[in-house]
Amino acid sequence: MTPVRAPATADPQSAAARRRALLTGLAITAVVLVLPLAAGWLGTAWVRALAFAALYVMLALGLNIVVGFAGLLDLGYIAFYAVGAYTFALLASPHLTDNFPAIALAFPGGLHVPIWVAIPLGATIAAGFGVLLGAPVLKLRGDYLAIVTLGFGEIIRIFLNNLNRPLNFTNGPQGINLIDPVRIGIVSFDRPLDVLGVQLTSPQLYYYLFAALAALSALVCARLQDSRLGRAWMAIREDETAAKAMGINVRNVKLLAFGLGATFGGVAGAMFGAFQGFVSPESFSLMESVIVLSMIVLGGLGHIPGVIFGAVLLSVFPEVLRHTVGPLQEQIFGRIVIDTEVLRMLLYGIALVVIMLYRPRGLWPAPLHGTARAPGGGDAPPPANRAAGGVEP
Repeated sequence: MTPVRAPATADPQSAAARRRALLTGLAITAVVLVLPLAAGWLGTAWVRALAFAALYVMLALGLNIVVGFAGLLDLGYIAFYAVGAYTFALLASPHLTDNFPAIALAFPGGLHVPIWVAIPLGATIAAGFGVLLGAPVLKLRGDYLAIVTLGFGEIIRIFLNNLNRPLNFTNGPQGINLIDPVRIGIVSFDRPLDVLGVQLTSPQLYYYLFAALAALSALVCARLQDSRLGRAWMAIREDETAAKAMGINVRNVKLLAFGLGATFGGVAGAMFGAFQGFVSPESFSLMESVIVLSMIVLGGLGHIPGVIFGAVLLSVFPEVLRHTVGPLQEQIFGRIVIDTEVLRMLLYGIALVVIMLYRPRGLWPAPLHGTARAPGGGDAPPPANRAAGGVEP
C-alpha cells in the first residue's frame, strides 16, 4: 500500500525573507532613480559625483572578483581601466585619423565607432591584458603578487605617457580629447533630454546609464559567485594546495579571475572616456588602484553588497568634504587651514586603521561559513567544533 504524502507547505520564514528582499530591492531602486533628480537641485557637481560613484561600483566589483573571490592581491587593477578608456578614446575621436594618413584615407570622416562596438572591444582588449598579466604570475602569492601587479599598472601608465613618438598613438601626457559622447539611437548624452515632462541633464543621463551597468555588473558577479567557477575561486582563496588536490585547474581558474575582473575595468574605462570627453595618463595612477582596493576592503571582501557600499561611501565622501570642510574652515579661521585633498587622504588612512582593528572583515562582511539564520533574522553562532573540545547541542 502506497503511503499518502502530506502536501508540501511553504516555509513561512523563507516566504517572509523573500518579501523582505523584494521590498528592499524596490526601495533601493526607487532611491537610485530619484537620487539624481534630488541632487540636481544642489548642482551639477553632485550629479557628476553620483555618476562617478556608479563607475567606481563597477571597478570595485571587478576587483572584488580578483581579490575578494579568488584571493589574488592586485595593485595594478587601474591599468585595465586605462586600457578601456584609451580604447574608446582611439575609436571614438579624430585622433587616429589626424595622426595616421592611411586611416584618414579609409575613414575620411573619422572613425567614430558607436558605443555598442567600442564597449565590447574595450572589454575584450582589457580582458586580454588581464590574461597577459595573469599568465606570468600564476605561481606568485601574497606580497610577490602585489609587487608584480603594481609594476604592471605602472608599466601601462608609463607606456600611455610615452607612446606619442615615433608614432603618436596616445598623444603622451597631453591626452586625447574630442571623444564622442554616448549615443543610443537618436539620443545623444551630451544634450538634455525631456522624459515624460522631466528635463534630464547630460550628467543625469550618464548617471542612469552607469547605474544600469553597475546593476548588471552586480547581477553578473552574484551569478558568478554562486556558480561552479565562483566556488573554485573561493576554494583557491581558502587553500590553493587543497583546491589543486581536489582537481581544480588552478591555472585556468586564476586566468579567468584576472580576465573577468579586467573586463569590468575595461567597460568602466570606456564609460569614463565617454563621460569626460578626455583621457590622460594622470587619471590612472597607482593611487587610483589603492583607492579601489580600499573600497572593497572597507566594505567587505568577497561580499557584493559590502563592496557596493564601500565604493559609494569612498567615492561620494570626497565631494562631501569638498563642499563642507572648506567653507567651514573659512567661517571659523578665515582661511583654509588643511587642504581638502590632504584631509581626505588623512581620513582614508585613519578609517582603514580603525577598520582593520575593530572590523577586520569590513563594514558589511559576508556571513561566516557554517552560520545559520536565527529566528530573529540575525546570524546564529555556528555549532561548536567537536575537535576543538566543544559540545554539540
